[in-house]
Amino acid sequence: QVQLVESGGGLVQAGGSLRLSCAASGTILSRTYMGWYRQAPGKQREFVAGISSVGYTDYADSVKGRFAISRDNAKNTVHLQMNSLKPGDTAIYYCSQGGTWGQGTQVTVSS
Repeated sequence: QVQLVESGGGLVQAGGSLRLSCAASGTILSRTYMGWYRQAPGKQREFVAGISSVGYTDYADSVKGRFAISRDNAKNTVHLQMNSLKPGDTAIYYCSQGGTWGQGTQVTVSS
């Protein structure tokens, strides 16, 4: 059974940083594409960042230059380093692989 568990969310002031983690069990994250998504109140879930099996990364335009996705193969974990956070980044952040979703972690950025 595939399970994804996000962690690292919290409350931070604008301009601050957070590092999210997505730990996997029942699957090997390095074998397929892995993505981070977010959903703000009253809005649809949107793509944030992704990393392919060979390490190619892509980002939503809104986070380019501020967020960085990385993978720790030894720990079967994917990270999302978020810098220069803005109030507009406030959302529940989810990781996903192959149709499986984690439970999400709340990120709140205060102005």
